[in-house]
Amino acid sequence: MGLNTNTYVAIPGFGTIISSMFKNISIIGDGAMGTVLAMLLCEKRDSSASLGMTVRMWGYDREQLKQIESGRENKKFLPGYKLPETLVFESDDKRIMAGADLIVSAVPCQFMRKIWRRLQSYVPKGVPIVSVTKGIENDTLLCPSQILADVLGEEVKCVVLSGPTISDELARRLPATAAVACSDEELAREVQCIFSTQWLRVYTNTDVVGVELAGAMKNIIAIAAGVVDGMGAGDNAKAALLSRGLAEIARLGIACGARPQTFAGLTGLGDLVTTCISPKGRNRSFGERIGKGQTVEQAQKATESVIEGIATCKSVVTLGQQYNVEMPITRAVYEVLFENKPVQTAIADLMKRQLKAE
Repeated sequence: MGLNTNTYVAIPGFGTIISSMFKNISIIGDGAMGTVLAMLLCEKRDSSASLGMTVRMWGYDREQLKQIESGRENKKFLPGYKLPETLVFESDDKRIMAGADLIVSAVPCQFMRKIWRRLQSYVPKGVPIVSVTKGIENDTLLCPSQILADVLGEEVKCVVLSGPTISDELARRLPATAAVACSDEELAREVQCIFSTQWLRVYTNTDVVGVELAGAMKNIIAIAAGVVDGMGAGDNAKAALLSRGLAEIARLGIACGARPQTFAGLTGLGDLVTTCISPKGRNRSFGERIGKGQTVEQAQKATESVIEGIATCKSVVTLGQQYNVEMPITRAVYEVLFENKPVQTAIADLMKRQLKAE
């Protein structure tokens, strides 16, 4: 697969995109990110008949998918936005994969293995898969692209799309940036072109390990940031949390083979800041409810969406132990979530740690 074999078409406001690649795109997952990417791709398709692109969405729950299709709105995960008439809904496992040139995996991390085992026999050979999932599988400690390779085979062509991309803001076409990470730089550029729009600027990156680990770990820090907000601990505390949280993320990422500069970029610092300050962020909002006095169970029940940071926290604590990396904030979040440690005690213990150089 090479860029020099494709033809190109220029669309005002969208840059140059590939017209002969990725005619049929299948999106696996009907959550917020899968839905907003379907909207983006349909709008891009509708902007030029020469693209001839078909966008299809699949969900594991047939009834839920039917409700989204009939109302042309994803009321559960992305309410308030009308879905394009050109978006095709497909609940059949075999048909969603038939003829696909590009597949988007938008399934929560802890459900990925089950879903992709179900779809495995229908996945066309050699078709690239773009993963937009953030997390680390509990039992295996694998990142999303590694789960795909484990289920579908090491030869699978996987690209990771990540960054500060709150779904609601993308749906409102507010300016945003993201990065696509892949060891195959030509494939990364092809995917970059497909997802770039006049409001979403996409960069390329080759550090798949760093991009996935940063995207997973920032959700843990976001839970802590929400706790700080819920308690009214102030901006100084939150700034300290973000900076020291990023230090933890980078330490473990580098120990796992990531490049240090990744954590200062869009998928590191950029995604961390967005997740920790946005009122739309699920993990931050979950933490805020705990900071205001709710139990972990009560805070979880307040949303229908998956709080990825909860499961990821378990995985990161284990990874930190394996690589002998000190992660005091992550450990504190773990103790609050799984060991019933009072929030005030967890914060006091963090502040009483032995003094040292930054």
